[in-house]
Amino acid sequence: MEKKWIYLDEPDTQITQELSKSVNINPTLAKILTQRGIESFEEAKKFFRPSLKTLHDPFLMKDMDKAVNRLCEAVFNQEKILLYGDYDVDGTTSVSLLFLFLKQFTSNLDFYIPDRYTEGYGISKKGIDWAEENGFKLVIALDCGVRANERAIQSKKLGIDLIICDHHLPGDELPDAYAILDPKQPNCTYPFDELSGCGVGFKLLEGFCQQNTIDKEKLYQFLDLLAVSIASDLVPIVGENRTLAYYGLKKLNKKPSAGLKSLIDVSGQKTSLNISSVVFALGPRINAAGRLSHAKESVNLLIGESEETTEFADNLNARNKERKEFDQSITEEALEMIAAMPQTQKSTVLFKESWHKGVIGIVASRCIEHYYRPTIILTKSNGKATGSARSVDGFDVHAAITECQDLLEQFGGHKYAAGVTLSLENIEAFQKKFEEVVSRRILPEQLIPTVKIDSEIPLQEVNFKTNNILAQMEPFGPQNLAPVFGTKNVTVKSKPKVMKDAHIKGFLHEANSDKMYEYIGFGLAEKAEKMEPGEPFQIAFHIEENNFRQHKSIILNIQDIKFD
Repeated sequence: MEKKWIYLDEPDTQITQELSKSVNINPTLAKILTQRGIESFEEAKKFFRPSLKTLHDPFLMKDMDKAVNRLCEAVFNQEKILLYGDYDVDGTTSVSLLFLFLKQFTSNLDFYIPDRYTEGYGISKKGIDWAEENGFKLVIALDCGVRANERAIQSKKLGIDLIICDHHLPGDELPDAYAILDPKQPNCTYPFDELSGCGVGFKLLEGFCQQNTIDKEKLYQFLDLLAVSIASDLVPIVGENRTLAYYGLKKLNKKPSAGLKSLIDVSGQKTSLNISSVVFALGPRINAAGRLSHAKESVNLLIGESEETTEFADNLNARNKERKEFDQSITEEALEMIAAMPQTQKSTVLFKESWHKGVIGIVASRCIEHYYRPTIILTKSNGKATGSARSVDGFDVHAAITECQDLLEQFGGHKYAAGVTLSLENIEAFQKKFEEVVSRRILPEQLIPTVKIDSEIPLQEVNFKTNNILAQMEPFGPQNLAPVFGTKNVTVKSKPKVMKDAHIKGFLHEANSDKMYEYIGFGLAEKAEKMEPGEPFQIAFHIEENNFRQHKSIILNIQDIKFD
């Protein structure tokens, strides 16, 4: 797939030069910092040395005082508290973090995760009924609930106080809950509204610590769970998220909880974990239980004692292998269906009732890798069509779905990912209307995948010193992506080695230099044919450190290649 290259705007030269001198880094790196809004020595210091002392006061969040007071009351009166979480990584880590922290203060604690297939997303009637039957007077909903208006009414009638900790966009009317913690809700003045669901739950516990003069180290020991949530839910790695992820990854790499340690071991991770390795190694395994069986298996792992977590981790690893098989076969079917569609379409909406509900979100993302346009994959569940939507850079798929709500029974999500439920007879009408809405709203350039390049750089600046400074810019993730560099006029002395019919590997150099640089290009095998010795081309790449048999080297991780 041909991609459009975009070089980021050049920042103010004087600011860049002053920053370069004050921080003692080369102008290229100073330019990258300036592009990210860092223009002074003090701002650079805060960026390179995040501090938990800079976290915002949790009581700035709307309803925090009510939520903390109710939690304190429940703990001190030994009321039964139910933690209700969504079945994905964000939901299960939220439940696990609150469970592990609160069990230090109360034994009257349990958790509930809805079944993806019989109950669906969000707070279910079955879940609230279960809470009432088992004598719970306080339910804390995590990573869900901000649209659960009916369940809030049900809870109130049953005498259950409902505290909602969510980060999704609310509807026009908020639920009548005891307290709602969601920085995206109207009239909430909390300074940062991009927390994960687990992050909102963390702020509730932070408020609990402040109110009861509890040493926050008792809470910070669970930051590894929060880091997994932040990484897996793809929230922006800026502001509080960056600080929390920074310290959470430290904990994850030095002394992870027993459950996460077993998961790291079974995933075969040999090097330090970063945001990317959490997303691709840990997240899918935690998610696998909710996709193929029941997500309570993931919570049991994450809250487990060391002697029991190995078996839990092995089970999740087996589930993940099974998930991969479903993912691959359904993706192949979906791509065949798209190939038979008119290629003038601006969107993809596919339905097949036999597709596994647990992997359709993954399949939607896979389809976008081949056909770059907003995509919704639907399957049959409980007599309805249910699906997952994924979007392309810059396009608000949630807003597009909202325009189709007259055909839907339920929907919700984010700008780039959403879920829908509709009757089977409305599928064809929804396909047509969604295509009409997307065609009207999407810009032509949003249908072309882009490579955003931070700066052009001569390869002589690619060295360990540059990489060491880049490493201090981590954790990388949405809105703080690993810098992409561009270099023109490079060439190879021999054709690249093609691995697994998909990836390329070899050595290259700038045309005016004989110094060789090792490179790897994942998914770029289609470029190999044009990479002729002596013929110049351009590369867009990340700078990475390669550790092989205790030998360290710098490697260019090529993102794309353009030929003159």
